[in-house]
Amino acid sequence: MEATLMKETALIEAILYLETEPLDESGLARIAGLSRETVQTALEALKTRYEQEESGVELSRIGGGIIVSPKKEYWETLKERYGKKNEARLSRAAMETLSIIAYSQPITRSEIESIRGVQADTMIRLLLDKELIRETGKKDIPGKPVQFGTTKEFLKLFRLESIADLPKLNEREAERFEIEGQS
Repeated sequence: MEATLMKETALIEAILYLETEPLDESGLARIAGLSRETVQTALEALKTRYEQEESGVELSRIGGGIIVSPKKEYWETLKERYGKKNEARLSRAAMETLSIIAYSQPITRSEIESIRGVQADTMIRLLLDKELIRETGKKDIPGKPVQFGTTKEFLKLFRLESIADLPKLNEREAERFEIEGQS
């Protein structure tokens, strides 16, 4: 690797180390004062370096951005100590509500309650406070109820690049997330 590319790669690595939020290639280029193409070349070099067995980290795409994170094989060991405060254990009810929102978004409070069979106000408030869900708009029906969806924090918590990366549901599980009167 030529000396200039080594320095540019080191700069991109340092930026990724210091940033707490995922950055896309354009953001990295802006911060580093480099072209997007140079950033992409540097990211490829880092990816190759991190794929080596002696590396404990990898480049992860989360919500369209890139971060340096522990390799998945080490995360189980590390997450209890190094997981963010936002990742404090969610109750079973909160996880159930979050799952319903993730798989059925955008979804209204009454639709969540229809699927769960219990009131969801407390769980929705908790998930909003933890910034795992947000209001995404209003449903075009009488009363215009608020609809909810997941956030970038949700993607970071579950180490997903996008909502499309959620595990697929089997037929029985998928039926459970269907809203009555819809298919």
